[in-house]
Formats: sequence, structure tokens, C-alpha cells
Amino acid sequence: MTEASALYVGEVVHARLRPRRHRLRYRVFWLLLDLEEVDALDRRLTLFSRNRFNLMSFHDRDHGDGTGAVLRQRLEGLLAAAGIDAGGGPMRLLAMPRVLGFVFNPISLYYVHRPDGALAAMVYEVTSTFGVRHSYVAPVAGDDGARGVIRQSAAKALYVSPFMGMEMDYGFHGHVPADRMDLTIDGRDGEGSLIVARMTGERRALSDGAILRAAASIPFLTLKVVAAIHWEALKLWLKGVGLTRQPEPAARPYTLQTAPDDSRLGDQASRTRL
Repeated sequence: MTEASALYVGEVVHARLRPRRHRLRYRVFWLLLDLEEVDALDRRLTLFSRNRFNLMSFHDRDHGDGTGAVLRQRLEGLLAAAGIDAGGGPMRLLAMPRVLGFVFNPISLYYVHRPDGALAAMVYEVTSTFGVRHSYVAPVAGDDGARGVIRQSAAKALYVSPFMGMEMDYGFHGHVPADRMDLTIDGRDGEGSLIVARMTGERRALSDGAILRAAASIPFLTLKVVAAIHWEALKLWLKGVGLTRQPEPAARPYTLQTAPDDSRLGDQASRTRL
């Protein structure tokens, strides 16, 4: 049987539009892991492990509530609380793996499918450098799900950057990973688009050779992600972008949506949607 899991090699591009323009681009790679295939991948691959040190590894505690609980069960609980019935279909996680034991994922994407392959829901798991994690759970409209198209929005609920306030919406636009993966995130405040981030990548079969080539071409990826976040923050500060005050965390570490679109900005947000 063909594996759904794969390696995606590509880039992340961020563009801040106000009050100072700032742009960054970094080469990255991600693993797309079907949650039912992780143990089989551990057995098949020499350079990939589950919950053990390796060149690349996946640790359950790096996602969800951080306890190491079975991710599929946690996702099923969140989906049920949001009134989303995926019918027990595949659940796939796109994230950066641990590289030589270290990992940090600013965002991890869960693609929740129905048994016929249609996309039923997305879960956007965002982790801040302050050590706080929040998941946005949103259904996918029927027509979009059948075509593998992502068009959603969510009201910001996690303080992720000292240079952006909380009165924002996120717009998500992209496609289910195939030969390519792509997702664009449009961060909007009351004045319109403030920041746009885009993730793109090309699919590679998940093999020891592909893992070794990715690690050699982009060495110490996950450590570089953390270093890059702080480096870009310093450049924003030197450009004179003001700091915001960190609020208290949200009452619960997840947002449950019963519709693909949610907003704290109302009609103004819909006018700035991608």
C-alpha cells in the first residue's frame, strides 16, 4: 500500500506591510505524517524514529497538549467538541521533525480527511516562543473539501509576537498536500492586511536517502528556526516597530469553530480576505 506520509522541501516567506515593510525568506522542510503510519515509518526507516533520538524524529509530546497523549484521540475530541464528524478518516500532520533531538514548530497543520479522501477539517496548532500553544479547529466547506481547497479564517487567540497585537484575524488559503503543498496565512487588523506568510514545498518520497539529503542541505533546521525568529525580531525593533503588551493567555488552549470562517473584526475582515 502506498504511504501518504512524505517529505516536503521548500520555503517560508513572510512579508510585514505596516508600519515598516519587512520581508524574510528561509529554506525549510517538513514531514507530512499520516498518524496511522508513524510506527510503520519508525520500523522501516533507519534515520527516523518515534519518541527516540535520531537524525529526524517525531515525539508525541511535541504536539497537542504536550503530555504525549495519542494525538489522534486528542484530535477526535476537539473535532467532536466542534461538532465536526470526519467519519474516522485519515488524519495527517505537517510539521518540522526533531532534528538531532531539537524541534520548534511555529505552526503545525493537521489535515483531517473523510474516509473518501475529502478534507473535513483543518487544525492549526500554533506555538509561541513564550512556550504557549493554541489550536484553531475549523471545518472545511463541502465543495472545498471535495476539491482539496482550504479557505478559512479564525480570530487570533494566541500572542505570538511582541510586534503584533491581539485584535487580528487570520485568513488561511491553500490546498491539501499532493505533489506540492502550499498555505498562505493573511494576518489582518482593523486597517487591513498587516502580515502575509506563505509556506510552499515539493513532495519527496520519505526514505533514508531523502532524510539525509534534506538534513545535509538545510543543516540544524529547527535550531535555525528559533535563531531566525529572534534575528528577525531584532531587525524589526531596529526599524522602529513598537512593542505590544503580552496579555493573559486564553481561557482554553483551543478555538472551536462550527463554520469555516470566524472573525473578531466583522465585515471589515471579510473585505480584506485573500
